[in-house]
Amino acid sequence: MADAASRLNSLAEQMLGAPLPVRLRAWDGSQAGPPGAPTLVVRNRRALRRILFKPGELGLARAWVAGDLDIEGDLYTALDSMAALIWERGEDGRTLLQAVRDPAVRAAARELLKLAGPPIPPAPPREEVRRHRHLHTRGSDKRAISHHYDVGNDFYELVLGPSMVYSCAYWESFGKDATLEDAQRDKLELVCRKLGLKEGLRLLDVGCGWGSMALHAAREHGVSVVGVTLSQEQAAYARKRVADEGLTDRVEIRVQDYRDVTDGPFDAISSIGMAEHVGAERYLEYAHRLYDLLTPGGRLLNHQIARRPQRDESAYSVDEFIDAYVFPDGELAPIGTTVTQLERAGFEVRDVHALREHYGRTLRQWVANLEADWDRAVRLTSPGRARVWRLYMAASALAFEHNRIGVNQVLAVRTPESGASGLPPRTRTWQG
Repeated sequence: MADAASRLNSLAEQMLGAPLPVRLRAWDGSQAGPPGAPTLVVRNRRALRRILFKPGELGLARAWVAGDLDIEGDLYTALDSMAALIWERGEDGRTLLQAVRDPAVRAAARELLKLAGPPIPPAPPREEVRRHRHLHTRGSDKRAISHHYDVGNDFYELVLGPSMVYSCAYWESFGKDATLEDAQRDKLELVCRKLGLKEGLRLLDVGCGWGSMALHAAREHGVSVVGVTLSQEQAAYARKRVADEGLTDRVEIRVQDYRDVTDGPFDAISSIGMAEHVGAERYLEYAHRLYDLLTPGGRLLNHQIARRPQRDESAYSVDEFIDAYVFPDGELAPIGTTVTQLERAGFEVRDVHALREHYGRTLRQWVANLEADWDRAVRLTSPGRARVWRLYMAASALAFEHNRIGVNQVLAVRTPESGASGLPPRTRTWQG
């Protein structure tokens, strides 16, 4: 079909009501759009069918994961330029159906259907998760965690680097010489200082991942640590690290739901990048459980991604791409909601530390690691899984940088009846 790119460019402009900010290259080799801009490559007509049969973000995601769509040029520039036109419009199937009431849009849609080929909906990529209502039972949480974290430890080593820390790093300095390893070490140390860890204390690390926080706390501060995770692969990796460092007398790694921990009390609890999996309906239960596991005067450090609040909170819905391909059942809440829930559970919230800019830089480092060893990443997982990670991390970096989402460390205390929190009057002493 001659010059498919020009036809696609014209139809997209009619349907979106604005010019595409990227260049297009179609399956027939034709190109259209602004020269010098990143190029959106439509590898086959199946990409169009995916978008037509599932309008909005999920259709685009399916085409990307399947390799039917690609981007040549700077990925961040392409995503940034398309975000306002496509993703930030908030369009779903209902709003798109309203749009096609316009005769010109309907005509463009008919032309696009002709261009797309046989009207047969393509099967979703195998990396897509069958989604259900977010129940957050022990079983559903374990399945969701397994989907995301049991991708393979070798793959995570490639992306995360030697630190094996899968949460926002903390750069003491934003200078160019700072490395990801330095920043992750500084983040773990920051958490330890906020929790006031010292020899003889007992720490519970909820969602302990590959054991980095548990190891740092035991090695550098002499505490005894129980780390819990729902991932078998994470636990096996963490236990080996503990044994290799000779810390089996101080660190215990369990495959266990935090709700099933019964051997408290603990002097401190760290929850780093785990609470996003809890869900709004279960969050107060989560807060109560951690409160009950702490000794009076014990501290909680809750490190959690937050979204911007909406005028109508009942209209909040989970991002389709993230839910289907990255974090099944993951939910984000505004920071104010998180603080309120912790306080409702009995905690005294003493500090909220925003690290939003730090996460943008962290994610860009992870994307760079992935891209630098792309062929191996594909071998370790699948082409689709590697594409999922590249898109989600790059798009997330932009979301943090543009203040569409944030990440915060909330320090809370189970303050005893005496009112003595045990914290210094100047609570930011850990920052110097």
